[in-house]
Amino acid sequence: MQKETTKKKIIFMLINMNIGGTEKALLNMISEIPTDEYDITILMLEEYGGFLNYIPKEGIKVLYVEGYEYIKDLYNNPPRKEAYKYLTECKIMESVGVIFFHFISKVIRDRSFFLKYVLRNIPILDNYYDAAIAYAGPMDLISYFVLNKIRAKKKAQWIHFDVTKIDLNKEFIYKMYRKFSKVFVVSNEGKDKFLSVLPSFENKVEVIRNIVSPNQIMKQAKSGKSFDDEFDGVRILTIGRLTSEKGQDLAVKALRKLIDNGYNVKWYCIGDGNSKGKYENLVKDNKLENQFVFLGAIPNPYGYLDKCDIYVQPSRHEGYCISIAEAKCLNKPIVTTDSIGAKEQIKNGINGLIVKAQEDEIYKGLVNLINDKKLCNYFKENLSREKIINYPEINKLLSYLN
Repeated sequence: MQKETTKKKIIFMLINMNIGGTEKALLNMISEIPTDEYDITILMLEEYGGFLNYIPKEGIKVLYVEGYEYIKDLYNNPPRKEAYKYLTECKIMESVGVIFFHFISKVIRDRSFFLKYVLRNIPILDNYYDAAIAYAGPMDLISYFVLNKIRAKKKAQWIHFDVTKIDLNKEFIYKMYRKFSKVFVVSNEGKDKFLSVLPSFENKVEVIRNIVSPNQIMKQAKSGKSFDDEFDGVRILTIGRLTSEKGQDLAVKALRKLIDNGYNVKWYCIGDGNSKGKYENLVKDNKLENQFVFLGAIPNPYGYLDKCDIYVQPSRHEGYCISIAEAKCLNKPIVTTDSIGAKEQIKNGINGLIVKAQEDEIYKGLVNLINDKKLCNYFKENLSREKIINYPEINKLLSYLN
């Protein structure tokens, strides 16, 4: 008689299912985890995002933090603003509490003191898990929640960004991350950057690169929307949140130089974010309303990616850019800035171009590709020979779980 096996229970926590690289990476990862062996749960702070409908209906449980809507402003807004709001509502004790716990956390240099106050009314999750992973990282609320509100045998932190490029409280991060059994980073260079900040974590950090599925991308490219204008020049595409670190402002300025020098190009931008208004004004200031097109957040961008002529990633910093990996799957000529993880995906001059995160350098890279069709074809041929193998990355995660 065959012995019945018990599924291992794993829970991933992130903010929401907004359309972005972190969320896409998680969806790709869970699609590779065998659901007959693992009971997978996704826990989010809020029910929001264009990728919500892309979560598999079978084999995946979805949970949301109960009561997050009541603490969202308290967590995200300046404490003085929240304290004043409580005062206007005649909630004196709440106002005093915000200021007190924020002040004490500053004095003792430990933000977890304030986070404990923020989450004081949020209950601990009922279930017990084999592993709990703070997948959105570094984000202090997610990390604290996983450590203090989820019961699990193992707990891990996932890092998606260059920690040297963000405002990081090293003392606080050290106090929290030492409680995790593992810290996963999405690129070798990202690991080096992390250890340059927290060298004592050498034996705790492991690299698991973001996963893409070439077959799924090619399938979605056939069904996804694509360009519907009649432009007959060179189509350039960029995918990413409209934020400073993604560098779309560099793209606008590089496009201005291309137009000024007589190139028949049009730049399309897929994504949304808090810098959208700023970038739209930059486009207007440069009189590029007809040449730089904001397409918005699109859950399935692969129809556009398949039909573009050149893909550009102008980021100031990354962890391991999943959009570059996706562009590679469709054999697109690529220009990327030298952010973390770029050299682990692109061999400069072999399957793409790596340039500095400067408008002039992006412009020069594009000119090389636009003027040299043989170089574009050379990149395409080399990309078509590459094989993407996901099982080593998934095996690292499964090894940790087991």
